[in-house]
Amino acid sequence: MTPLQEAHYRQAELNSRRHFLRKCTLGLGGIALGSLLGCTERSAATHVESYTPPPLAARARRVIYLHMAGAPSQLETFDYKPDLQKLHGQDCPPSLLRGKRFAFIQGTPKMLGPQTDFARYGQSGAYVSDLFPHQARLVDDMAFLRAVHTEEFNHAPAQLLMHTGSPRLGRPAMGSWVTYGLGSGNENLPGFIVLSSGGREPSAGKKLWSSGFLPSIEQGVQCRTEGDPILYLSDPEGMPRSLRGRSIAAINELNQRQYNEVGDPETLTRIRQYEMAFKMQVSVPEVMDISKEPAYVHAMYGTEPGRNSFANNCLLARRLAEADVRFIQLYDWGWDMHGTSRDTGLAEGLRDKCREIDRPIAALLADLKQRGLLEDTLVVWGGEFGRTPMQENRGGTTNPFLGRDHHGDAFTMWMAGGGIRGGASYGVTDAIGYQGVDERTHVHDIQATILYQLGLDHERLTYPFQGRNFRLTDVAGEVIRPIVA
Repeated sequence: MTPLQEAHYRQAELNSRRHFLRKCTLGLGGIALGSLLGCTERSAATHVESYTPPPLAARARRVIYLHMAGAPSQLETFDYKPDLQKLHGQDCPPSLLRGKRFAFIQGTPKMLGPQTDFARYGQSGAYVSDLFPHQARLVDDMAFLRAVHTEEFNHAPAQLLMHTGSPRLGRPAMGSWVTYGLGSGNENLPGFIVLSSGGREPSAGKKLWSSGFLPSIEQGVQCRTEGDPILYLSDPEGMPRSLRGRSIAAINELNQRQYNEVGDPETLTRIRQYEMAFKMQVSVPEVMDISKEPAYVHAMYGTEPGRNSFANNCLLARRLAEADVRFIQLYDWGWDMHGTSRDTGLAEGLRDKCREIDRPIAALLADLKQRGLLEDTLVVWGGEFGRTPMQENRGGTTNPFLGRDHHGDAFTMWMAGGGIRGGASYGVTDAIGYQGVDERTHVHDIQATILYQLGLDHERLTYPFQGRNFRLTDVAGEVIRPIVA
C-alpha cells in the first residue's frame, strides 16, 4: 500500500461510525461530565465575563481589611479582664489545660495578668487599652466582636481559614469571591489589591490572595509602596506605549481565535489580564503616588513617601477606596508575641507594633469619614486567632519575656463603616478571656457578614468545581445581624 493510499484508508477509518463507537466512548463520557460540571462555552463565558447584580441591598461598596498577621492579644487590646490580674503568677488550673491543644505550652504554665491599662471611651463606654490612644477616640464608629473563635491554632491554617474559608490550600480568597460576585468598581484597576508591611509576608504567603479555582482574573494583585508599584508592569526601554497597545491587540486577537476553537475559559481570562495590565500602566502609578498628598495628611497618618510601612499602606488604602477598588487587603506582619525575645514580648514588642498601627488606623477611619467614604466602605480589623490567658512556657520552661501562646477559642475583631452599627458590642468571654460564653462568632460568620454588607448572599455566591458548588463559607456561617445598622 502506497503512503497516499494508507493516508486515505486512515482518514476513512477515522470517519467511520464503527471507529467512533469503538474508540470515542470515553470522549462522549467526558463531554457529558463536562456538561454536568458546568464546563460549557456558555458557562465559561458567564463565569468569566458577566456578573449578576447583588441579590440583597448593598450597605457597603468596598472593603478595607486590616489583618494583623501573627494574632494580637485580645487581653492587652480590647477585652478587659481585671479578674485575670488577680490570678497573675499563680499556677494554671488543670481544668483549663485538660483536653486542650497548644502550639507551645507544656506542663503547668503560670497565669498572666493583662500587661496594659484599660479605660472606657465614647458614648458606648467601650474598654480600650492604653496601647491605642488614637483609636480609642473613635470607638463609637466601631462594632466590637469579642467572642470570635476558630478551630485552627497554627498561623498558616488559621490565616487560610480566615481569608479563604478553608484551612487547606486551593480555595479562593475572600477578595476573589467579592470581585467574582460584583466585578471591579474601576475598570482601570484590579478589583482586589493587596498591600503588606512588617518586613515579611504572612505565614500562609500569597495563597491568601489566590483566586483558587475561580478564573485567575479574580486573583489579588500585590502592590509595593517602594520602587515600581507592580514588578514588570512598566514597558521596557525603547517600547513606546502605542507599540505596546498594538502588541496587546495582536496577542488578544490570537487568544480570541484560540478561545473560539477550544472554548477554554482561561483564554478569556488571559485576554482580560492583558487589557487590564495595559490600563494599569497609567492608573496604578497615579493612585499609588502618595507624595501628592498635602502635608497635613502625611502628618495625620504619620506617612513617609518611599518607605514600606503600615502607615503608607493605610493612606494608600484610602486612595484606592477613592478610586473605587472593591477589596483592599492590608497585611501587617510581626504580631506573634510568644515572649521568646524582646521583640516578641508583651512589654515592649507589642507596644512597638501597636504604636506603628494606632495613629494610621485612626487617621484612615477619620479620613474616610470626613470624605464621605466611610458610610459605604466596610473596614475590618483583626488577626487569625487570639492569645492564652496563661504565660507561654515553651518546652515547660517559662520564656525569658512575658508572652502568650496561640489560642483559637476567643479573640476580638472590630468592624466600622459600610452599614455597621457604630458603638455596638457583640460577644462575651469568661472572666479571664479564655472562652466565649455568649454571642460567640465563628470565622464563617465574619465572612458571611462581610458579604452581606456588600449585598451578597453567602449561601448563593457559589462556583461549580469538582462536581459540587463551593462557597466562601463552606457549609456554615450566619450574618451577625445585631451589629448591622
